[in-house]
Amino acid sequence: MVKLVFVDMDGTFLDSSKAVTPENAAALDAAAALGVQFVPCTGRNVAGLPRELLEHPCVRYAVCANGAIVAEVAGGRTLREVSIEKDLVLDLYRRVRDLPITFDIFADSTVYTERERFSLIDGLDLGDATKDFVRSVRTVYDGSFEDQLARVGNVCRLNVFYRRPEDRDAVCALIDDVPTLRHTSSLPCNIEVTDSSAHKGAGLRWLCDYLGVSPADCIAFGDGDNDRTMLEAAGDGVAMANACAATLAAADHVTASCDESGVGRYLAPIFSAMAPAR
Repeated sequence: MVKLVFVDMDGTFLDSSKAVTPENAAALDAAAALGVQFVPCTGRNVAGLPRELLEHPCVRYAVCANGAIVAEVAGGRTLREVSIEKDLVLDLYRRVRDLPITFDIFADSTVYTERERFSLIDGLDLGDATKDFVRSVRTVYDGSFEDQLARVGNVCRLNVFYRRPEDRDAVCALIDDVPTLRHTSSLPCNIEVTDSSAHKGAGLRWLCDYLGVSPADCIAFGDGDNDRTMLEAAGDGVAMANACAATLAAADHVTASCDESGVGRYLAPIFSAMAPAR
């Protein structure tokens, strides 16, 4: 019996234009009627979730910042937070600051980006809808990185956008040398950094334990490398047809692409079988 559905956002529940398709919206309504909870499981902050999910009765919890945050959606209460030590953040920044990359801080439900690095987003090999979203959720700051880091609260995630493979390799090599950090990606040109214990699979398992639900009674949908641990943790891990190779390999099943309403199409027969007979 399915009790929780964990869904990645970009490239999974949302189509390429960042919209919720009618079939996926219907899946939300069907879940609510059956008492099944949808859990956005995303690299985004809660504030970056689509209104269609934030306001839907079947969405009560969210796993955000790649598992570093588990939150109640309605009340805005943080149930679990795993942060990165600021000394580690500062050391990493100082080692990479001369590279042509962004170095975004996820803290206080906000994404902070240095003004001088913000324009790097324009040159990324991403679709216009993705670049528009990236810009829209960032707060640009002036002054030094050190001062900004001191002003913010706990840092739950870092994000690096790069254009050159050699910059990716340099940043990842530095992260690999720190046992308490891990990195993954959700786009072809980004690096997402969290504490080594924070990933989507850990967030899924924590919320299941909190709610008294077995992971075996969960379905998880994803497309990116940052979704692999979530698909592995759920009873049924489902990759989108547009998923990266590693995520496809980790999945129990594969559904249609995000532009073909893969989530809604996969869930429709499952929810139909769960519906009480008339």
